[in-house]
Amino acid sequence: MDTFSHALWGYGLFGFRKYPKFAALMGAMPDLISFGALLLLRVIEGNYSVGKPALVTLPAWIYPAYTVGHSFVIAFAVIGLVAVWRKDLAFAMLAWPFHITLDFPFHSLQYFATPMFWPISDFKVDGIPWSHWYIWWPNVAGIIILLAYRYRQKRQAS
Repeated sequence: MDTFSHALWGYGLFGFRKYPKFAALMGAMPDLISFGALLLLRVIEGNYSVGKPALVTLPAWIYPAYTVGHSFVIAFAVIGLVAVWRKDLAFAMLAWPFHITLDFPFHSLQYFATPMFWPISDFKVDGIPWSHWYIWWPNVAGIIILLAYRYRQKRQAS
């Protein structure tokens, strides 16, 4: 799934109680620590290009960053530690494992399959890439429905 969609899903599902911006950030975070960092680096270096980068052009550090950010084991361990301290903040952080839930069926083995159980297992699913129209458009529709629902809830509460 694209990073912006992840942020919107995080915002809509886990930011309605408190911390909507933080929930959106946590929804996007797994991609931001890998591809977001790469984007920033390439912009600074002046060699940014639009589109999916070829695997051979990616720096070695992106793979462990992607792996750590896309692991349920890591996500729930971190959220569990935060929950001891701040349960309200931990709820917004659930956008992180939801990101992983959206990614694993929609990433193929050819391009960043989701290592959802790392470091316990290297299991990955050969999913259908999210860029296919029959995945992309239902994603957009789902986000619109969710955000319209949250907007309506907010209006009724006030």
